[in-house]
This record gives sequence, C-alpha cells and structure tokens, in this order.
Amino acid sequence: MFAQVAIEQVPDILFTYRIPEGMEVLVGQRVSVPWQRIYRLGYVIALTETSPYQPVKPAKPKQGDLFAADDSEASIKAIAAVDDALPYFSETIIRLLRWLADYYSVGFTLALRSALPAPVRAQGAKDRELLMVIPITPCPKNLPPLTTRQQQLYSEIVRIDGGRLTQVCDELGTTPPTVKKLAAAGYIRCERMVVARSPLKGRMVMPARPPQLTSGQQTALTEILTTDKPVLLFGVTGSGKTEVYMQAIARTLDAGRDAIVLVPEISLTPQTVSRFAARFGKTVAVLHSALSDGERHDEWHRIRRGEARVVVGPRSAVFAPVRNLGLMIVDEEHDSGYKQDESPRYSARDVAVVRATMEHARCILGSATPSLESWRNATELGKYTLVRMPERVGGSQLPSVAVLDMRQADTDGKGVPIFSPPLIDAMRNRLERGEQIILFLNRRGYAPTYQCDHCQTAIMCEKCSAKMTYHVKDDTLRCHLCGAWMRPPMRCPSCGGPTFNRLGFGTQRVEAALHAILPSARIIRMDADSTSRRHSHDELLAAFRAKEADILLGTQMIAKGLDFPNVTLVGILAADRSLDITYDFRAAERTFQLIAQVSGRAGRGTLPGDVLVQTFQPDHPAIRLAAACDYENFAAETLADRRAEALPPFKKLACVTFIGEDLAHVSAAAEAASRRFEACRGLTVIPAMPAPLEKKETHWRWQIILKGDSSKGIVAACEHVLPKSQRISDKLRILIDIDAVFLS
Repeated sequence: MFAQVAIEQVPDILFTYRIPEGMEVLVGQRVSVPWQRIYRLGYVIALTETSPYQPVKPAKPKQGDLFAADDSEASIKAIAAVDDALPYFSETIIRLLRWLADYYSVGFTLALRSALPAPVRAQGAKDRELLMVIPITPCPKNLPPLTTRQQQLYSEIVRIDGGRLTQVCDELGTTPPTVKKLAAAGYIRCERMVVARSPLKGRMVMPARPPQLTSGQQTALTEILTTDKPVLLFGVTGSGKTEVYMQAIARTLDAGRDAIVLVPEISLTPQTVSRFAARFGKTVAVLHSALSDGERHDEWHRIRRGEARVVVGPRSAVFAPVRNLGLMIVDEEHDSGYKQDESPRYSARDVAVVRATMEHARCILGSATPSLESWRNATELGKYTLVRMPERVGGSQLPSVAVLDMRQADTDGKGVPIFSPPLIDAMRNRLERGEQIILFLNRRGYAPTYQCDHCQTAIMCEKCSAKMTYHVKDDTLRCHLCGAWMRPPMRCPSCGGPTFNRLGFGTQRVEAALHAILPSARIIRMDADSTSRRHSHDELLAAFRAKEADILLGTQMIAKGLDFPNVTLVGILAADRSLDITYDFRAAERTFQLIAQVSGRAGRGTLPGDVLVQTFQPDHPAIRLAAACDYENFAAETLADRRAEALPPFKKLACVTFIGEDLAHVSAAAEAASRRFEACRGLTVIPAMPAPLEKKETHWRWQIILKGDSSKGIVAACEHVLPKSQRISDKLRILIDIDAVFLS
C-alpha cells in the first residue's frame, strides 16, 4: 500500500510514500515522513494499492507536480511513524479542500493550511498537563492520624473538591509541600492530568431553556426542516433569527448530528457565545483569532475528538473537524468579513454551502440585508429556499428612521458641524430619560487628513499611498494600513509652511465633541485603538450593558450582533462615506447594509427606537431605501443596474494583483499579462493599471480585472497565463482573487 502525503513546507506537491508492513495508516492522519535529510510531519491525503512512481532516477520535482519522490534515491521511502491515530481530516474535508484549491486557483497544500489553525499545525504544540489535587472520599481507614491543621486542610480540600495544585494553595492559604504531605499520607492524590484551556473559563453561564417560538419563528423553523435546499433566512433585525438557529441546532443534535455556526468576527461577542453556551453547555466549542494559542489548540482537538458538537466561530470555523455535520449556519451571510483577505481568498459563505452539500447537511444563510448573490439565488435562480421573517419578536416595532440633510448645515461659516441640531436635541432628550444611545462612525482617529494650510498638501505615509491620520491622544500621525507613525512635522515637507489644518473627523474627535456638548454624558468609545488589549472589547460592551455609560460610540465593530434593550436612539454620522469609493461597484450595497444593520440596534426592547442618519446624499437610493427599511426594492433596482453593466452576480469577477518593490518591474509584468489575458476567449479584461491602493508597505501594486461567465473559465485562463509556479519570485508576487469582494 502507498500513501499520498501533503507536507506543509512543500507547496503544491503530494509525495508518495510506502506504508510499512504491519503499520495501519488512515486517510487524514498526521504522519512522520523522511524528506530529504530530515523528518517532517505530513497529512495522508489518499491511499493507493499501486504507486504512480516509476523506479528510475527521477528529475527534481517541480511545483505543480501531483506525485513526486525524493530524488536522492530511486526507491520509494516509507512512512516513519503515525503521529496520531485519530485523523486530522475526514475524507469529506479533503474533498472540500480539493474543490477549494481548484475553485480559487491555489495549491492544495495552501488550501490544507487554511483548514488547520496555526497552533494545531505547530509541531511543538501539545495538551496542557497540570498537577491536580484529588481528594479521596470517603476517608480511607487505617491511615496515619493527622494534626488538627492537616485535618482542617483535608476538610477544606474535600469541600472545594480539589483542583489545580497552585489554585488550591492560593485559595486555602497553604503551600505545595503541605498539600503533598496529605498525598503521602494517603488522604489525597496529586496527579498530572491533561486540563483543557477553555475560552469560557471564568464566565458565568446559567443554563437556559428554549422559549416558546412565535408563529413567525415556528413557520420559519418548519420550512427550514422540510426543504432539501440551502435556506436564505431573510429576517428583519430583532426578528429572532438566533432562536430559530438554536432550535434547529437542538433538532440536529437530537438526530445524532453536529452543527457549525459561522458569525462575523466583529459579532463574536460574549453575548453571542453565552447564548449558545447557556443552551448547549459543554458541547459548545468556540474558535476565533482572539483566543490564546493554547485555547485554539485545545478547542480544535476537543471538536476532533467529538467532545464538542456545536462550533461557533468566524470564517475559519467552516473547516471545523466535526464528525457528523448535520447543520451549517452562516449568520449575517452578507458580511464581507467572510471573505478571506489572504491566499487562498475563499468566501466562507460559499465554502459553507459546498461543505453542507457534500455532507448532506442542512444549510441556513441568515441576514436582514442579504448579499445580492444570495438574493438572486433564492428569488431568481431557485438554488436556495427563501424564508421570510418580517416582524420583530415581542411586538416591538422597527425604529423610525429620519434622514438629516447636511448640505445646508454650515450656517455660521465655520464648516459643517459633527452633529446636526436634531441629533443634539435627541441625545439630550434620551439622557434626560435615562435611555442609552449608540453613535456610529466608520472612521477611527481624530482627523483623517493633516493638511498644510498654505499649499493644501496632505501628509502621506512614506510606505503606502495613503494619508496619515492624526491621533490626538498621543499627538501622532498614523497610517491605518501599515501601522507606521510619526510626530506631526513642524513645517510642510512640500512648501515649508508652518501651519496645518486637521480636516474631517474620526471617533476620537467625535468623543471630544460629545464631552463639550454633553459634559455629563458617560461615553464609551469602541474602535481599533480602544480595543487593542485582549478582552477589552468584551469589557466595554459589558460596561455598556450594565448601564455604566450613556453613549456607545464606535466603528463597524458595533454595527451588528448587539442587543441592548435600553438603546432608543442610534445616530449614524457620515452615512454616505462609503459611497465615495468610486472604484467599488458594491459601495451602494455596503452602504445600505451598514445603515440597516446599525439602525437595527435601536428599539429592541419595550421602548420605541429612533434612528437619525446624517448625510450629504439624502436622495441616493441606498440611503433613501435603507431609511425606509425597503430591502426588496433596493435589491431590485441594484440588480437591474448590475445586469445592465454585466457585473456580479450576473458575471463572475476576479482581481489579479501584481506586487513588488520595483515599480517598473511590477507595471511591466502586469501589462504583459494583461495582453495575454486579452487573447483568452470568453473573458472581458479591464487592462492593467495601478491599484486604487497603489503602494502599501513599500510594495507597489498593479491589478487586472477579469470578467467571465464562470469562475472555471477565469481560473483556466489564469492557469494558462499565470501558472502557479510563476506566481512568486524574488521580485514579484501575483495574487489571484476569484469572486473578488474588494478591488483595492
């Protein structure tokens, strides 16, 4: 027997190894194999009775070869050892990864890496062993007598049921040698045990029973359980989609199968996790990047062993090694965070649908503002079943939304104010009534532009083609792309002028303005600057939920997944900011979704909610229809425009980006590839040009946009024009983004 083995450090090649007599090897296992003059860990991808290898002196393998053998000898080497008897991958996951590699035009090894968290791949990673104190009860007879102090200590250890040695010593005010004397006398045991590092440790989660479903929820659940297609669950904010998810999960667990729940990274709050843990207890596992390496390692292996049957996490959790997948849920399926921004640039939403299909599992895509791709699949193509939930739970009404035209706001010649008078009045009114407010601005920092007062030149990042943002707290200019920072210059680098203007506003400037206008208001600011410390995101939200603050001011991280019953006012500042991104054909769609999602934070309790939207484009369809909570008309208008312009979802689109430090080399390579693409049949090519973000971290970026009838056709053209072996060199990197979401 022979095994095809993927070695992580060797991209795009599967190696063939012989299975020694008497060794049992399974597909998906991790094995130790000889490679060149060392041993490496690899993963068994397939087993074969015969080897494709011919016993002659082979040529050195090239990237892209499916089968290869070490060229240092003419015979096939044998697997040295099985690292773990329990497979890391099921055969279905391997099939899914093969699909992913083909669809997104990447090597199989790279696809495999995306399915394993880094702490799991690490060769030195292991389970944590701790010295545990275990009381022996009832007290054994014929043991040596204890002193009074020892008898008290033994009683206390029995009372707290032992635990980790260091924790027992801290809690009972004793020392390890004293405890170990009790072990030597036979009253307790001190043993090294594997103890899982749990992300839920220390969190008080009370068990919860499922509530009675409303008629709308029950109808939705029934439709989900009776259809054989993926379901697009189209429910307004506050309609109770999460409860439908949980009752569908309960039915799945009762049937002996497992569930995966994908949520956007910014929605993975303690509130979200606690709801699932309260319902399903220790069967819940959490996977996300904010966990420590040890927690991610232990949670993943807990899933692999079948100890956790409900997995909650962001996009990477789509590969979670559940044993018998019965339900896949993608909450807020429209969220752009489901698109991986590093190679392989997969869409977790699309991978979720493919995996569910492969494993004959149900799939739910939920959103109040579905992606236009999913909407068309449900309403026009019939690929999905559309299930509507048009009403909020508990009889609460959708908030009242008013659009505030800021075009005439400069009444005193001092520029456009941050807050319009109606928003200021509404905030004062809520503070007087003891109600809470959410203010949304998707821009952090104090001022996004630091500009010379004389020549109007903005200070730019030296590494990126981006303006530096002024941060008032530490008096610095910072690049939000690469993280570079500098002190504000004394004179303009262009003209030598001595004075500068700080133009525009970010969350820091809004916070300062709030303190000036509403000095008694207690304010929490949530952005990338205020949540850099671990758990700070959780702590700030917990403080707001406990009503320790009146106003929650934040960026996109507060736009969804939050449920605060006392919030009755939402203010959206600069609602049209994303509409100004002219190169993004999805700008209107993103703007609509953002306004609708942020608006949904208001009026979720018994009190009615109001939303005030400040904008310079009050008549834009995205803003006008979002204010009217009219998704269906927005989708109809936007899809008609996309059809006329041959844009997704009516055409497939890919972005090919060329990256390097030498501008002349990057532009020449992109232009040459563009000419070769133009010779490919069935493609519409937008020729090579500088990317909207032309320079990032000293690297120049050019791109080519490809449109076609199918992703398969685009991938075939990319394989022909840009073979995988030519995509990375010392001077150039070429990135291919199939079904591109961002064109920056």
